[in-house]
Amino acid sequence: MSINKKTNLGRINITKKAIVSLVADTALGCYGVVGLCKKDDKAEVLSKKELEKVVQVSEEKGCYSFSFNIVVALGVKVTEILRSVQKEVKYVVETTFDIKVSKVNIFVQDLKKVE
Repeated sequence: MSINKKTNLGRINITKKAIVSLVADTALGCYGVVGLCKKDDKAEVLSKKELEKVVQVSEEKGCYSFSFNIVVALGVKVTEILRSVQKEVKYVVETTFDIKVSKVNIFVQDLKKVE
């Protein structure tokens, strides 16, 4: 999957890897997010090379949606963290790639104590 855009200066091709990388970096930069993880019994924080496996991107009628699992720091208000991540991912993706984001689905897989 890639996004092809035509501008007055030429064509732009945005790959899925670029989108996933931006979504993951944005989510990881939010307060209270320890890391991204796979959806399974063991919530292991993944390295940057493995992030493309955990962020699902789908497109419907020109709007994009993202789904991924995160590990949240213990002792923070989870709902506020999730709301913050959703807003930040939506804003950054829309302003960077000039595409419409309809949903950002985040699933909390685990809580970890951060020291």
